Amino acid sequence: MKLTRATKEAIKYACLNFHYAKTIPVCTLGYNVYNDKNEWCGVIVYGRGANSNMSKEFDLANGEALELVRVALNGKQECTSKALAISLRLIKKDCPLCKLIISYADIDQDHYGVIYQATNWIYTGDSTVNEKTAYIINGKKIHSKTVSDRVYRYFEKFSFENVCKVYHTNDVKEFITKGKRRYLFPLNDDMRKKIIGMKKDYPKKDLTN
Repeated sequence: MKLTRATKEAIKYACLNFHYAKTIPVCTLGYNVYNDKNEWCGVIVYGRGANSNMSKEFDLANGEALELVRVALNGKQECTSKALAISLRLIKKDCPLCKLIISYADIDQDHYGVIYQATNWIYTGDSTVNEKTAYIINGKKIHSKTVSDRVYRYFEKFSFENVCKVYHTNDVKEFITKGKRRYLFPLNDDMRKKIIGMKKDYPKKDLTN
């Protein structure tokens, strides 16, 4: 297995075709993943993330923390956790100022963060549980910030009625999320010492149901 720097075109294709979200995140750096047969398997992508304040919680400057924003693979890779581990070594080399990687496992998709657990990330708990994080508009899920930004272009007040007006439809529903499981991967010993106190036991799927 090998990883190389990915182009914008490769990232776009993989995110739209291999990932359930079917969206392209804001990207800082992406890596192509090739299996042992030299077949392209997709991309692993890092970026600044949707939360512009994510670095502040850890007393880090902008750019010192990155988010793993996509693992968009087609299933031809021998081992996803191995591909992730290689990408972490590369990001440490390619972004020497970065001290921390943050990622989330989507509870709405019944994700537990198995690949993070396999690569020794630190689990710190769940966030945005039972929060309104998106809207379902004409059957399509749209992030709440995207919706609010569009509404405020035309109205001073944000309201459900104004959402319907801006999108020219009454087929609008609020999406209440089950939340996301947050994982942290420190890139140096000082960062590990700083966050180790936040560590919680890994969540596991209840196999009794």
